[in-house]
Amino acid sequence: MIEGAAEGAGLGHQFLRHLQRTRVLLHLVDISPRWEAGDPVHEARAIVEELRKYDQELYDKPRWLVLNKIDMVDEAEREAVVAQFVKDYEWSGPSFAISALDGTGCTALTYAIMDYLGTQAARVAEEPETAVPGTPDQNS
Repeated sequence: MIEGAAEGAGLGHQFLRHLQRTRVLLHLVDISPRWEAGDPVHEARAIVEELRKYDQELYDKPRWLVLNKIDMVDEAEREAVVAQFVKDYEWSGPSFAISALDGTGCTALTYAIMDYLGTQAARVAEEPETAVPGTPDQNS
């Protein structure tokens, strides 16, 4: 997603409509050193602002921070780089550092998603059924 998506830039509305069907959003951010020329925190905030502009319910969905390309960060600096990003971004939710290239952190992220979705499904199953307006009562 790119800045301006809420106004239709790029895949714009088509992509944002697709996101409305999800139960959790993974905010994938490139954490590679190439950002020395840019500001990944600014870019990440811009994307979240696009969600807010498009639809408040989409903006309010659970969102996890996934920092990708951790393999491009020196291994001795990874923890500090991730911690600094999370601090600068002022993030307090779930966060993961992964490498889609070599698989670092992907298993933990996958299991966390499965656990979360399983918990959500169990909550929905426990909720009492509510009548759908306009449908006849099943006991009639």
